[in-house]
Amino acid sequence: MSTDDESFHPLGQEWETELEGMLDETEYDSDLGMQMAQDAMRVTKGELSEAEFHEKYHDDVMDEFGVDDRPTEAAYEQSQEESSGAMGRMLSAFDGDGDESRRDVMKKMGVGAAAVGLGAWGTVDDSQPSLGISQEGDNDEGDGDFQWGMAIDLERCDGCLSCVEACAEENNLDQGVNWMYVLEYDEPREGTPENSRNRLVRPCQHCTDAPCEKVCPTTARHTRDSDGLVLTDYDVCIGCRYCQVACPYGVNYFQWDEPDITTDEIAEQADDMGMGGDHMVDERDRWVDSRAPRGTMSKCTMCPTRQDAGMGDDRVGTTACQEACPPDAINFGNMRDDTSDPQVYASNPSRGRTLSLLSVGDEFTESLEEDLDGEDDDLESVLDATSLDEDTLGLLLAIEITAETEMAAGDGTIAGYEEDVQNALEVLSDHGLDLESEEVLSELGLADAPGETELDDEDENGDDENGEEEENGEEDEEEDEDEFDGPDVDAAQNLLEAFAGVPSSNFRLLEDMGTNPNVVYLGNEPGPNAEQREPTGSGVAYENISYQRADGDRVQLVDNRKDVLDEKTVGDTGLNLGGW
Repeated sequence: MSTDDESFHPLGQEWETELEGMLDETEYDSDLGMQMAQDAMRVTKGELSEAEFHEKYHDDVMDEFGVDDRPTEAAYEQSQEESSGAMGRMLSAFDGDGDESRRDVMKKMGVGAAAVGLGAWGTVDDSQPSLGISQEGDNDEGDGDFQWGMAIDLERCDGCLSCVEACAEENNLDQGVNWMYVLEYDEPREGTPENSRNRLVRPCQHCTDAPCEKVCPTTARHTRDSDGLVLTDYDVCIGCRYCQVACPYGVNYFQWDEPDITTDEIAEQADDMGMGGDHMVDERDRWVDSRAPRGTMSKCTMCPTRQDAGMGDDRVGTTACQEACPPDAINFGNMRDDTSDPQVYASNPSRGRTLSLLSVGDEFTESLEEDLDGEDDDLESVLDATSLDEDTLGLLLAIEITAETEMAAGDGTIAGYEEDVQNALEVLSDHGLDLESEEVLSELGLADAPGETELDDEDENGDDENGEEEENGEEDEEEDEDEFDGPDVDAAQNLLEAFAGVPSSNFRLLEDMGTNPNVVYLGNEPGPNAEQREPTGSGVAYENISYQRADGDRVQLVDNRKDVLDEKTVGDTGLNLGGW
């Protein structure tokens, strides 16, 4: 561990001290955990290679755990092959014995048997690929073209906590285990009103290069090759909590006691929803979803049950938090697809906000068809006959005009809104209103009015650059009008920005650390002096929200895990957000 006064952890010295005290409560080596976490962050920053990291701690990890299955093993072996021409030493500590699970083998070796989760669901996939190492051919979908992630518009977040409630309810979380977390912070700076509300929505960032995975000795914390989700296999987790120390974002929770909800109750709930037992095991039969068993780590999963179609095809590409967010501040999808919801939203937030705020739906389209029946097809008649006004129609057309990519396939929120807008505009076009005409576009402020465009090399009096009057001015004006080349994209964008605003920033948390987080934020970027605000009963008020678990009980949300477990785990209090 660093002996410098400055903390190695981005969340500050107080957080680091709490983490060290937390490790002291386990049966594992606290100093080793702190040192590995510090160096894992050095690896993501490019200051230490994965091969060097693996070699540096291999002997200590073997002595402490009896096994070293960290994903950095592949990098170490490759470096040995390249340097010596040999195959490199094999660091695999054991092979499975028949039908025995890895957890059972670890028990025989005396590796944290008392802290191992009591999982009875699923089997362990020993061939799970490692994060950050090229795994060609490991998975038909593992070609780097898919990565689940989010775009979160912090300026749209109203602090209602619907996302936290939905996550806790769907995953049957114990009180205080907030996989999704919304915090408020103060940022002293000139011109900031005292009652201003800066909010940060914090799920797991599902980093492409996650430090938490690098320190896990058992492959419990791993990245799913098919879609980049960073998950915890509860059957393999031994509860050493090294991942909690190595996470720069503070998203991990340790399950001290038996969970309030049994696996039987989760399975019964899943049956009622048509899922069977799949709300716990994923498509690989690894137990990575729903609440954690005793003695293991848990965090936001980005809903693998949904992504594996365990809740139906219509919920693939959704999460519980995204689905529950009233202002559509959370957009979920494939971060490597330019047509996905988060990428479309982040590329033009004003447009995404407008789509959400208008939220044109089937009922609106149907009412347009009814209202227009038998009416004239000019703009004035259409506006008089329907609930449309010039401003709304202008925004609908601006959305269409500023589309940069083809609409994403599937049932994404933004994609759905775009389809609704297209359907509404199609009704107007089918009625006979020419939405591409210069007359209509200019009336809506999306093109210059006919005759406003100046003639080339002429002043407003019709004289050419030498002051000589054109003989055929009228004829030239007609030619100029014939050159109308469609809507003004800049005018359309200005219309969207005037209506929905422009976020003050676009950022990823701790991007300079090299973790490659897969959550992009819009607006409200915390500065170097940001400090979490203590709950005051206003704004984000956890005490006003409750959620229902599988046993039927309603449980009040709690802002601080310590309030529930009496200092047994690190809660989300007093974060110094200066590094964010």
